[in-house]
Amino acid sequence: MIDTVLFDLDGTLSDSAPGILGALRTSFAEAGLDWVDSDTARSLLGPPFWHSLPPLVGEHRLDEVVASYRRHYVEGGAMFDTTRYDGVLETLQALAERGHRLAVATSKPEPHASRIVAHLGLADFFQTICGDTLDGARNSKTLVVGEALRRLGDPDPATVLMVGDRSHDVLGAAAHGLDCAGALWGYGSAAELRAAGASRLCAKPSEVLDLLTPPD
Repeated sequence: MIDTVLFDLDGTLSDSAPGILGALRTSFAEAGLDWVDSDTARSLLGPPFWHSLPPLVGEHRLDEVVASYRRHYVEGGAMFDTTRYDGVLETLQALAERGHRLAVATSKPEPHASRIVAHLGLADFFQTICGDTLDGARNSKTLVVGEALRRLGDPDPATVLMVGDRSHDVLGAAAHGLDCAGALWGYGSAAELRAAGASRLCAKPSEVLDLLTPPD
């Protein structure tokens, strides 16, 4: 019986691609780097930059590009260029009314994630909003999920469901014995999510609610 649900943020609760890719493209330009093709850009949405950017910018340019990105994303306000997906609010409301505990588990730095969730009008639904640290100390979804579970009192894995749109969400959940429902409305593909081992695929947020509805 699932009583706790962890939600990814980017590509699951909100479409944050415009703000993320806009700020990242500017940071590439400042560093004198060529921007990437559309498929590569889409692949950058979700996974931690500590892992996804080095093949594109080089390890020696990583800190420079990330620092530039954060200036434009946070100080420049691009972080608020994000919109809630249709059906997310209603799904969270229904889950909360049923008594489910809800939390955010995102690879985005936690201070930024907290501000964005509040901007989206969703903060009151979540018992905790867990993300990476600014220095990358929780630089994998496995570490983020582990910290979220710790804050929630280390519930039985059989009672927790992760909802996310990328393979690292599925794998990070599996590392703690959790099932993960793949969010097809986000940035990952059905093939990516299936290959990672997603327990179910949901085409829209309301289907997450359907998963947790006991049969008559």
